[in-house]
Amino acid sequence: MNKKVFLAVMLGLLSSRGVFAEEASLTYMMDEVVVTSSRFEEMKSTVTSNVTIIGRAEIELSSAKDLSELLAEKSLGHFQKYPGTLTSIGLRGFRSETHGNDLMGKVLILLDGRRAGTGNLAKIMTENVERIEIIRGPASVQYGSAAIGGVVNVITKTGSGAPSFFAAQQVGNNEYVKTGAGAEGSIGRFDFSGSVSTADMGDYQTGSGDTYQNTGFDDQVMGSLSLGYEFLPHQRMQVIYHVFDLERAGSPSYFATPDFDAYTVQNNHSTDLMYEGSDGEGRWSWMARYYMGMDKYGYVSPSSSYMSQSDTDQQGAQAQISYAEASMRVTAGVDWLQYELESTLAPKWSQYENPAAFVLGRYLFFDDALTLTAGLRYDDYSVDLHANEGTSRNTDNTSGQAGLAFRIADGLRLRGSYAEGFRMPSARELAGEIVSYGKTYIGNAELKPESSLTWEGGIDVAWKRLVASCTVFTTDYTDLIETSATGASSYTYVNVGSATVSGLEAELSWPFAPLGENWTVEPFAGYTHLFEFKDDKTGANLPYTPEWNASTGIRLRDKGGFAGSVNVAMTGSTIVQDWENNNGAFVTKGSFAVVNLAASKKFPFDHTKVNGRGITLKGEINNLFDRDYQYVTGYPMPGINFVVGIRADF
Repeated sequence: MNKKVFLAVMLGLLSSRGVFAEEASLTYMMDEVVVTSSRFEEMKSTVTSNVTIIGRAEIELSSAKDLSELLAEKSLGHFQKYPGTLTSIGLRGFRSETHGNDLMGKVLILLDGRRAGTGNLAKIMTENVERIEIIRGPASVQYGSAAIGGVVNVITKTGSGAPSFFAAQQVGNNEYVKTGAGAEGSIGRFDFSGSVSTADMGDYQTGSGDTYQNTGFDDQVMGSLSLGYEFLPHQRMQVIYHVFDLERAGSPSYFATPDFDAYTVQNNHSTDLMYEGSDGEGRWSWMARYYMGMDKYGYVSPSSSYMSQSDTDQQGAQAQISYAEASMRVTAGVDWLQYELESTLAPKWSQYENPAAFVLGRYLFFDDALTLTAGLRYDDYSVDLHANEGTSRNTDNTSGQAGLAFRIADGLRLRGSYAEGFRMPSARELAGEIVSYGKTYIGNAELKPESSLTWEGGIDVAWKRLVASCTVFTTDYTDLIETSATGASSYTYVNVGSATVSGLEAELSWPFAPLGENWTVEPFAGYTHLFEFKDDKTGANLPYTPEWNASTGIRLRDKGGFAGSVNVAMTGSTIVQDWENNNGAFVTKGSFAVVNLAASKKFPFDHTKVNGRGITLKGEINNLFDRDYQYVTGYPMPGINFVVGIRADF
């Protein structure tokens, strides 16, 4: 694909000011409801940051089996994807953390607005999800440490309408089998929505036609349940439960030198208890939440009699109150987070505690044409380690953000923002005294949080049914924490690193009806191009950061129950470390493109098609052209694979 042509077309669509001024018609647009940007429901047209929304209809059209595959189809940035359900996402040059607690990452994964406790996208299902909101850029004012590159917020369905139930079965090559069931609806003031599935898969074939040994998994269980009750008008209690259990996932090591019996055990459970209320007049609203959960990652190698395990217990609380008056809204709140980590590796026990307070404001001027936003957050952070491995330490951080958006004409909007992000030092970095492989690592109590400053500007367009956006950004990342030798075999941690990342992000979609209102055709495209992504100290480009990513395709629907999609996800060349052949030397991994197809047909029980009951048949083909590709050097992904399924809704 010619990247310059792609970029020129996108910019041309976004810069046609005169056309949009004459013909703007806000019939399909930015006025989707979003909550991630301000921790409060608002229309996307008033948001000053770059937000991408993946709605329920798009999720159902996708062939993705979990959140990792769904976001990989969007190709928003770098993916670190291994066999055995282990995937992290990179946004604007920064990645989520796949092992242990998510405080070590720089992209934050949320479940319903609170930390998921993991950065591994493969642990999060999509069946009981209403929508996914993605902020590209810092969101530390809203959510605290690790929200530097961005935030992915997975929002659970809330049941409504007449109760309904479904059962589903899927089978595919590579011995893939998945069975699922669920229900949703409301009865009086009570609402419910839930889904559960079990899956197994054998070893898969790569695009080269060879079987990648020990890549299958057994007894994967994913579930999500939401129960709500409105006990008084505008006063609602809700319980949400998420579960991911994987008893055995092959851990094959490199394709060229596979490990035939090593495997991982992975779990993630969480429970939320929420209360939401308002005065019923739209002025005052409030929310309180307590949540707890656990995340487990274990590695077992029977042939070498080796086992390692990391268990993280998480609990937290959120409380906030909002006041809205005419064109003004202010939200203030407090967060509290505690992680307790036990591991067979050093440090063997550590505890993180993080109370925080924040305030977020928005004001609309000139008949709501101009939006101003601002926010401030203070985090206090303490760590405590096992007596033999370190001590206790405290640090803190204050972060801020501001933004504006101006509606030039109906369907045409300019926006800009400034935001700060940070990552708190880990327990090991701040307070550790750990011996590992003959080397001693001493924590540094004077460490500052890693921090980022991001400026961005963008344009949003809605003309008839076309929706498009383009964002240009630059990020200065400072106080990177690196190891520094203090002796022949002793090390400490210091704030010495810095990096600069700048680039462009663009999206468009254009649903139209070429054959009358019975058919909807929706072409779509997304593109990310980094102008600069370098280590300021060495001048070298940052590893694991593609220069460009793109996705494009088409979605089809008709009123007779047919739906289909074609998705092309493209990843540019990337500098990576080659641990398989070159002892960690930096090499360039080539670009690749992956094409996925999905199609379904629903046969309703009732010819009126009002109640949604019926039988749906679905077929999927992933990696249509059998591309031999890999996100991580030495770990090729599956070649062409297919899935067929049937679902009954009652």
